[in-house]
Amino acid sequence: MATSGNGSGSGTRDLAGKRALVTGGSRGIGAAVVRQLLDAGAEVLTTARSATGAVPEGAAFVAADVRTRAGAEALATAAQELLGGVDILVHNAGGARPHEGASAIPDEEWQDALDLNFLASVRLDALLTPGMRERGSGAIVHVSSAAVLTPVGPFLHYVAAKAALETYSQGLALELAPSGIRVNTVSPGRTATPGGEATREEWAQVAARMGGAPDRTNAGDTTPLGRDGRPEDIADAVLFLLSDRASWLTASNLVVDGGEFPRG
Repeated sequence: MATSGNGSGSGTRDLAGKRALVTGGSRGIGAAVVRQLLDAGAEVLTTARSATGAVPEGAAFVAADVRTRAGAEALATAAQELLGGVDILVHNAGGARPHEGASAIPDEEWQDALDLNFLASVRLDALLTPGMRERGSGAIVHVSSAAVLTPVGPFLHYVAAKAALETYSQGLALELAPSGIRVNTVSPGRTATPGGEATREEWAQVAARMGGAPDRTNAGDTTPLGRDGRPEDIADAVLFLLSDRASWLTASNLVVDGGEFPRG
């Protein structure tokens, strides 16, 4: 099984020799995951839709649009050419913009949300898991969202796509378990990232136009632990699920939200 470092930058290099692919790794949560994988000794390839100078030093980068089949195929080819295969796969790319209720979400944005937050993982998994099956090992983490626990109209396209991702992840885990491949999900709550801040600002504007629907701009009002999550908080959870400490965990969903969202 794939192993990982302790997520705290202690220099433990128990991922030495492992090859990792992280989507959406140029900033925020994805960049934190890339840094921790590098600290643990992994060889890392990451991607975003366009070239950026923010990719963590030491990681390889290829521009690819994972929303499309062609983008997924190009990324899988790059992983084979640059890494020789993939032992670890972290699907972090995702996002959507809010609208004034579910009925205001255009068809094209429903499709875009599904392509980015769900089908990108389906396509890339299908391209890369055959190599993991051949080697008899691998670890995959899908990054979902704790917002699935309380779906709201302005983000229903995003939440529905992430809910589909979670169900798919559980089913894939059961299918791949006999091949020695573990598949798990991490569901972040409100996290202080550039993308998250921009989305929350836009949501506040949408809420105002809707006549004062609750906006979630104050972390202290929504999170029992009284602060936003940090990208490193989510990366710690991802690295745990990639590690041998989680060697008997598959088909799980680790919610990392400071207690913000209600459980069953």
